[in-house]
Amino acid sequence: MKQDKKKYNPQAIEKKWAKRWVEEKTFSPDLEKAKNPYYALFMFPYPSAEGLHIGNFYAFTCVDVMAKYKKLRGFDVFEPVGWDAFGIHSENYALKIGETPGKMLERTIANFSEQIKSAGLSCDWEKEINTTSPEYYKWTQWIFIQLFARGLAYQKESYLNWCPSCKTVLADEQIEGGTCERCKSAPEKRKMKQWFFKITAYAERLLEGLEKMDWSEITKSAQRNWIGKSEGANIKFKVVDSVEEFEIFTTRPDTLFGCTYCVLSPEHDLTQKIVSKEQRLKVEEYIKKAGAKSDLERKENKEKTGVFSGAYAINPVNQEKVPIWIADYVLAGYGFGAIMAVPVHDERDWEFAQKFNLPIKYVILLDDKKKRMLDDRNKENADSWILQLDKNEKKWWWKENYCYTEDGALFNSGGYNGLSSQEARKKIVQWLEKNNLGKKETNYKLRDWCISRQRYWGPPIPIIYCEKCGTVAVPEKDLPVKLPELEIGWEPSGDGRGPLAKVENFMATNCPKCGGKAQREADVTDNFLDSAWYFFRYISSMNKEKIFDEKLAKKWFPIDLYVGGNEHAVLHLMYTRFITMAFHDLGLIDFDDPFKKFRANGMILKDGKKMSKSKGNVINPEEYREKVGYDALKSYILFLGPLGEDRSFSDRGILGTKNWAEKVYNLLEKVKDTEEKKAVLQKLHKTIQGVEMDMKNQKYNTAIAKLMEMTNLLTKEEKISKSVFEKFVIISAVFLPALAEEIWERLGHNESIFDQKWPEYDSSLASEEKIELVVQINGKVRDKIIADADVNEEIAKKLAITSAKIEKYIIGKDIKKIIFVKGKLINLVVK
Repeated sequence: MKQDKKKYNPQAIEKKWAKRWVEEKTFSPDLEKAKNPYYALFMFPYPSAEGLHIGNFYAFTCVDVMAKYKKLRGFDVFEPVGWDAFGIHSENYALKIGETPGKMLERTIANFSEQIKSAGLSCDWEKEINTTSPEYYKWTQWIFIQLFARGLAYQKESYLNWCPSCKTVLADEQIEGGTCERCKSAPEKRKMKQWFFKITAYAERLLEGLEKMDWSEITKSAQRNWIGKSEGANIKFKVVDSVEEFEIFTTRPDTLFGCTYCVLSPEHDLTQKIVSKEQRLKVEEYIKKAGAKSDLERKENKEKTGVFSGAYAINPVNQEKVPIWIADYVLAGYGFGAIMAVPVHDERDWEFAQKFNLPIKYVILLDDKKKRMLDDRNKENADSWILQLDKNEKKWWWKENYCYTEDGALFNSGGYNGLSSQEARKKIVQWLEKNNLGKKETNYKLRDWCISRQRYWGPPIPIIYCEKCGTVAVPEKDLPVKLPELEIGWEPSGDGRGPLAKVENFMATNCPKCGGKAQREADVTDNFLDSAWYFFRYISSMNKEKIFDEKLAKKWFPIDLYVGGNEHAVLHLMYTRFITMAFHDLGLIDFDDPFKKFRANGMILKDGKKMSKSKGNVINPEEYREKVGYDALKSYILFLGPLGEDRSFSDRGILGTKNWAEKVYNLLEKVKDTEEKKAVLQKLHKTIQGVEMDMKNQKYNTAIAKLMEMTNLLTKEEKISKSVFEKFVIISAVFLPALAEEIWERLGHNESIFDQKWPEYDSSLASEEKIELVVQINGKVRDKIIADADVNEEIAKKLAITSAKIEKYIIGKDIKKIIFVKGKLINLVVK
């Protein structure tokens, strides 16, 4: 073949192929005719003014390499793209620059689109979506209407997180470290009437579904903890000298006889009703202070605070009178916003009782084993002694002196004395149920999803208020309820109402039932609703009659691979699963969960440090495109470590993948009409096999390492056969797509390299050559083991020390030195 002396120019090559792929629709499958569908999805981005950042770039690349690999393996691959453009993030930036969100986004979306196209991703641009398009949010509103019709969308008054800066309600999940995730202001508590989605109705299904999915355990654990299932009992307490009563939820009804006080949250409905005249001023002051704290601060608050209400409650099992306190360590959103306090058997209650000198009562004995440990030891030393004893069990069961939180045997508990905690829980709940004082209950930490936002930039909630007919959903035929295009007056007011409340020609309407005068809802929906279903719209982005085509959904779902930031492990993923389950119940689909496999991509650090504008260490992909090209940049960030782990980016390190790309390009000069060498063929087939295995396990870093090894071998050859080189270029195309396309064309091919078939490896050529490795101990031959011909020192050591014949020579001894002669022997010097 005629040598090509052109210097490698990644920018020109990548520009050429990025343009051609879009024009020729290389990555636009026919969704209806697809026979072997594979849906690869990255989290669609918010098109920020800064453009594509390295976190986006990395997540997109993790999906894209798998998409390209699957296409080469014969799959019909769908990798769509769209824009999560509604919400506070867009609106806040528009406020900052003095421009309307709509105009700003026209510019930022165009910029983002160009960057993604330039990066050479396998995106199907024909199915592009934008959440701010009326054609899209018509269906967001349709979802609201369907949930409303089934009682899953409802309105109620509730204490909520109000951000004074963003001037809107925040979900609990939108508070990080006690501040608003967007503006970092401290939220306040406000009681407001808001719209909610009843996600709690799906709590058990959300929990059970986790066991069936191929998600990382970290992600599944985060969801389990957020759902927070617990088994226990609801118990009624009557207020002394009052008709009032309140309920509590406890997982430990066996400790009910040890209740020495009760606590209500500051927001509890009874707090203001039961407070005595003497305590009213103190209680009101305390409630005001508690309202300034976020739930997270209250959960993490080590310094317990509280105030006595002046009222008492009756313990239902022994009729003892116990004081009722108000304290912010009890949250209104969990259980009933009230607890029974058993200080000797609950750590938080113990700390509170110690601070306010409240009584304690022992009702659980240590189990027999631990009780015997204490028989001849004084109580002053018991705490430290038992902590030391149980360290090996990794279980610190005695947290404070006299505070025992585990199960045991009951005493001071009337007729239940001597029963085990497990037996007592069952019998006490039975007694409570018989006397209508309580019942067995399963509780969840999961709260209903507050969907209302008092902002402008979002889909208007499709609800109409009529004095005669009440709350009425907008009919489907009248969707979408279009967001008015406002040049002025769209800024948040801060009075608890959305900006649309001041737009008279929007608010004034007629009731769809009676035709009378009515008013629209002024709030818009949380933009997390937009992103809870977007992946369904991709398959039917132009369909005006349906939210999506059910037949296409049956073919393309569940999604094969979803990649995004682990910060979305709770909020976004929980909502997507909820909406998908709702679609199932609407009869639109026959599955409950949208993603077969989800992987968090991990964080990219710069020289080991977290990136920030203030540090001046932000990685701009555009900058590195100019320096080394996108192929080298993508390969580098994948080469840094396994998917899911954080990785440290360095300007020096990226030169390695730049040099690799140049080496691959320069191999074109070596392609000749020559015989295939056996050693080269063996390495090629071993590389094909290894890359296949690594792609299956998403070990992109080791796949690239194997390709680099093959490149180094080919670089040492004077001549390379065209057959060998073509196979090598095809498997390299996953990580060096533009370069591989360019080489493929220069090899004389007219069709895209991504229309080729992944080469099959010959197992006889890919198999490892074996050798007999001599194992010596202090220079004396003690064993001979079979190993791969290219075994390294680390593997050889593992094989040697696990040999049955070697074990007796090294037990109880230190390996001081290792002498390794590759392909021949390993000598362990021990003492």
